[in-house]
Amino acid sequence: MVNQTTVTEFVLLGFASLRELQILHAVVFLSIYLVALMGNVLLIAVVAQNPHLHSPMYFFLVNLSIVDVCYISTTVPKSMVNSLMDSKQISFSGCVAQVFLVIMLASSELFFLTAMAYDRYAAICHPLRYQLIMNWNVCFQMAALSWVTSVTIAVVDTVNTFSLQFCQSNVIEKYFCDIPQLLKISCTDTATAQSLVFAGVLSLGSFCFTFIFVSYVYIFSAVFKIQSAQGRRKAFSTCTPHLTVFGLFFFTASFSYLRPKALSSPTVDLLAAVLYTALPPVTNPIIYSLRNKDIQLALGKAMRYFLCISWVGFDDMDLKHRQTPI
Repeated sequence: MVNQTTVTEFVLLGFASLRELQILHAVVFLSIYLVALMGNVLLIAVVAQNPHLHSPMYFFLVNLSIVDVCYISTTVPKSMVNSLMDSKQISFSGCVAQVFLVIMLASSELFFLTAMAYDRYAAICHPLRYQLIMNWNVCFQMAALSWVTSVTIAVVDTVNTFSLQFCQSNVIEKYFCDIPQLLKISCTDTATAQSLVFAGVLSLGSFCFTFIFVSYVYIFSAVFKIQSAQGRRKAFSTCTPHLTVFGLFFFTASFSYLRPKALSSPTVDLLAAVLYTALPPVTNPIIYSLRNKDIQLALGKAMRYFLCISWVGFDDMDLKHRQTPI
């Protein structure tokens, strides 16, 4: 039997074989990547520059944006480079790194969405004790626990996957390295590895989904007890962006990995992978910008400041030009 170390690279499934379509794919992915990058970086900058946004909710939102930037940077740039270079290869070490980062960042996203649900529960159900419940020590501890737990899960799953042997095929039917695809092409018994991965995903997903669901049961119960319509609208306005982001992440991930085999094909698998890895990082800052008035006001202030600085700079250049002797 050939040892797994003889496999020095894997072959990723490309989006097209025609050169024109490969360039089109690279341009589309570059556009998606830039939108996600600019949206999340702008959101981080706006929160950092506005003291009135320095609250637990926006602290977790910044962490979520950092996760999204890293998440989309793990898979999309490599796919763009492969298309431009007409290549499908990824090194063994590169595949290991992709698997580790995808698992770590996907887990982190789920943990931070869960922490944000707890923050909304504390703010709406216990408003008088909110500052005590969600003090900065608690926020930092929750963030640290999310990152450390995500790294631990990623290490366990990555070691579990690459302890297998690959000696029959090195073709991965996705545009990035993914554990289910790697288990599929392994030439050794994967029953134990599959059971471990399934148990981890099921326990993690069930815990986070149940926690968020129960939190919103209490939240909606408290909101419906608010007497004023304006108060109810304000409470809902702080929850709908989080619910939308969580729903998008949960359902794209479920469609990618839990859909029936009858709906599986290389094309559908490829599109599902794009939805799962690229759509949340692109849409998350857009959702929070459109549905959150505090973010809208801060963005408007930042844009006015930028335009003012640009206009003053233009006026200074024009004045200097006029004062220059001919």
